[in-house]
This record gives sequence, structure tokens and C-alpha cells, in this order.
Amino acid sequence: MFALGGSVHPGGVRILVVEDERRLAELLKDGLTREGFAVDLAHDGHEGLWMATEQPYDVIVLDVMLPGLHGYALCAKLREAGNWTPILMLTAKDGEYDEAEALDTGADDYLSKPFSYVVLLARLRALVRRGTRERPAVLAVGDLRIDPAGLRCSRGDVQIALTPKEFAILHCLARRAGEVVAKSELLARAWDFAFDGDSNVVEVYISALRRKIDKPFGRATLTTVRGAGYRLEG
Repeated sequence: MFALGGSVHPGGVRILVVEDERRLAELLKDGLTREGFAVDLAHDGHEGLWMATEQPYDVIVLDVMLPGLHGYALCAKLREAGNWTPILMLTAKDGEYDEAEALDTGADDYLSKPFSYVVLLARLRALVRRGTRERPAVLAVGDLRIDPAGLRCSRGDVQIALTPKEFAILHCLARRAGEVVAKSELLARAWDFAFDGDSNVVEVYISALRRKIDKPFGRATLTTVRGAGYRLEG
């Protein structure tokens, strides 16, 4: 049931399992240990955060519904501290919003309970192969800072609160700073290629961004290039 397979040799791979269901945690530890992994267990969020901070791990298997500190918050705290150990998040919840929240807080992958051990092991193999990723670079356009990893935006020392869609659009524009970005590209980045709503929704978000990143600071860095798209300049 726990056959590892694949090309990743488990020897030397250390995994932290943060799971408050003790029976499941022990089953995971027993199975993964038989495969040659070194496995540590934590049964609440605060213990998991301490262990993940104090010890180096190759992968963290993290439950969402934890006592003390839930998995989303634990993941976010690790990422804010610059810990980029790959995280596979487990949850009894199921749905696109739960998956989105897991990924938005910095998880690398997501698996709903009840799950297949075959799938769990395949996901772990993939995360081990990928290794610890470097923190994505903070983008700077003049004194405007966009942090893709932390989903934060600031101008100078002032933090700017953005919605997920506003952030996605601004991130796309910042990556192409000084260039004209077509409305269709912003739609594809912030929504998806199958979006069939009113494309004028982009203009609504552009206006909202101007009210947040430009107007309070007396700037006009986000401009419309009529008939072509939008441009962000420093």
C-alpha cells in the first residue's frame, strides 16, 4: 500500500507530519518510515510551527484543522519568516475556495481527505524532486513594491490593501513594467482563458487600483493606452 516507486530515493529525506488525528498521524509515520523516510510528528499547530522552525525538513505534510493554530495560519507564518520548505496541505474540506486558500497562503500542493496513499506518495515524490524553492523576487516599480509570495503591496513605507483580483492584475502589470499590457492578457492572468463575462470588468479593477496605488500618493503611474491596453510606470 505504501510502495514508493518513482525515481526519488527516500533515504535521507526528512518529513514533518502535522496532524491532530493521532491514528492517521501514526499510520502515516509507520508507512513512510517503512519506505525509508525519517518522519517526525506534531499534533497541534503551535508544536508544528516550532518544529518546522527549529529543524530542517525536506517536506511538511500539514493538516488544516489543527488545535491552537490552523494550517493556513501556520503555513502563512512559515512563509512570512522566509521558510520555503515544500508543504503538502491536508484537509477534510473540499472545494475550490479551500484549495485556493491553501495555495494563496503558500502551500505547494493540496490533498483532500479521505485521500489515496498512492496519490499522497506521488505528491510527496514530486515535492522532494522539486526541493525547497527560493522566495519569489519582490518586484519594484519606482517606490511601488509588489511581493508575490506574501501577496503584499506597498508604496514607500505605506502598506496597500488589495483584493486578490487587484493583486493579480497589478502583478501582471509590474512584471511588464513600462510595457503596454493588453486587456486580454490581464483577463487571462487574473481570471482564466475560459472567462466569458464582460471584458470591461478589467477597467473596473484598473480604476480601483488607481484609487489605491496612485491617487493617495499624488501619482499617475497606471495609465490607459487607448485601444491597446494599460501600462505601469515608475
